[in-house]
Amino acid sequence: MPIPLVNSIASWFLKKRFHQIELFLKYPNEVQEELLFNLLDTAKETELGKLYDFESISSYEAFKNRIPVSSYEDIQHLIERSRKGEHNIFWPTPIKWFAKSSGTTNAKSKFIPVSVESLEDCHYAASKDLLCMYLNNNEDSQLFTGKSLRLGGSKELYMENGTVFGDLSAILIDNMPFWAEFSSTPSSKVSLMSDWEYKMQAIVDETINENVTSLAGVPSWMLVLLNNVLEHTNKNSLFEIWPNLEVYFHGGVSFTPYMDQYKAILPKQDFKYYEIYNASEGFFAIQDQNNSSELLLMLDYGIFYEFIPMDTYGTKNEKVIPLSDVEVGKNYAVIITTNAGLLRYKIGDTIRFTSTKPYRIKVTGRTKHHINVFGEELIIENAEDALKTVCKSTKAEIIDFTAAPIFMEGKSKGAHEWLIEFKTPPENQEQFNDLFDKTLQSLNSDYEAKRYNNMTLNKPKVNVARQDLFYDWLKINDKLGGQHKVPRLSNTRDYLNELLALNGAPVHR
Repeated sequence: MPIPLVNSIASWFLKKRFHQIELFLKYPNEVQEELLFNLLDTAKETELGKLYDFESISSYEAFKNRIPVSSYEDIQHLIERSRKGEHNIFWPTPIKWFAKSSGTTNAKSKFIPVSVESLEDCHYAASKDLLCMYLNNNEDSQLFTGKSLRLGGSKELYMENGTVFGDLSAILIDNMPFWAEFSSTPSSKVSLMSDWEYKMQAIVDETINENVTSLAGVPSWMLVLLNNVLEHTNKNSLFEIWPNLEVYFHGGVSFTPYMDQYKAILPKQDFKYYEIYNASEGFFAIQDQNNSSELLLMLDYGIFYEFIPMDTYGTKNEKVIPLSDVEVGKNYAVIITTNAGLLRYKIGDTIRFTSTKPYRIKVTGRTKHHINVFGEELIIENAEDALKTVCKSTKAEIIDFTAAPIFMEGKSKGAHEWLIEFKTPPENQEQFNDLFDKTLQSLNSDYEAKRYNNMTLNKPKVNVARQDLFYDWLKINDKLGGQHKVPRLSNTRDYLNELLALNGAPVHR
């Protein structure tokens, strides 16, 4: 298809879609309320719809008071029934696909329902919106002159009882519209390979001679792929291989720890980075401005949002609020009701609103990925911002990290223990450690209070990981590729102890 025609079609879609986006920008709470009642009306004849009498719910307060907030463990038995082929349990249209995710749950694996509606009206709609927003902000873009290098999960699709499960990315690739397949590389056959390391080489072989204009994938694994491409071609910059490369669409993990490494292999001032916020449960937010760290919360993808302020999360005073009641600057756990039948479901993520006109957010971490053993409330955002600041000052580069508490024993005080794998280590590790501690205190007042005069917390203990430690741990645990990542922060020592043992260091008891 000629490029002017492609750009013309994209422009038509852009104008049509922007009218709808402007509607939820102007009337966000009304759009969300209407969406909620549409979801309830659609699912009123389902098993859960009858159990909670969706038909008689006429207000948000009734919805909130009648239906409990749920975690995966609460609904796992319903999902298992659905996976075995039962229909109309939580959504009226048959659920054929289940996105398999390890997540942070007591269950070994989660199987998140993916309906036809969520596939079309959420995930694929968001992909088109992402392109629309990017093109709207970059009118001279040559995106459609080449292909998008997509990096999906490493798992194949599996069929069981007439239903299909696999990584969300595998489900999306398997059902991809023809226009997306036409403009993507590598081929679906290579994208769906299950052996991650064999697949890496296949992607390199298939893409180095393509005209790649964009990248799409999780930062940690995309970096592994891109370094393999550079090593294979003996080049220093990706622009030597793909001169028309102009944007990287990323999500899944925070980009902060990887930014400097990407800038080193993509050395162009005008190269664009666009962040997305999606998960197995849905597509939630898109960066809608160039050079921004804020994401626009998308309010018309069939997802109704509620939030739990993190200062009450998990306490007897826990409260759930609608979008209209959120405040800028506060951390919230995200609750969703969706067009795949999830009902007041805790996805396990935390966000902070940066604006309410329109509703823009930053992803700050996971409800279970933080350290709050001593009242310090250390979240992933604090850790990543501190490490970024300290790395800049000490000219160090980090590949990965994790941290956990050192628990109080007898009269000994607590502390945090860190395990950090460096690409470029600091010249003075002790200076790095001291600056890291001080920077954490400057970013988190609760942590600072616990560190004051070593009152509750001693200085952090920082261990240096051997090369490829985190990669090896993921490989041993069959978690290479896709959305898999090492938990950054934890209230228990389970992950850290495993990694320390693999690192050859003594395990702290």
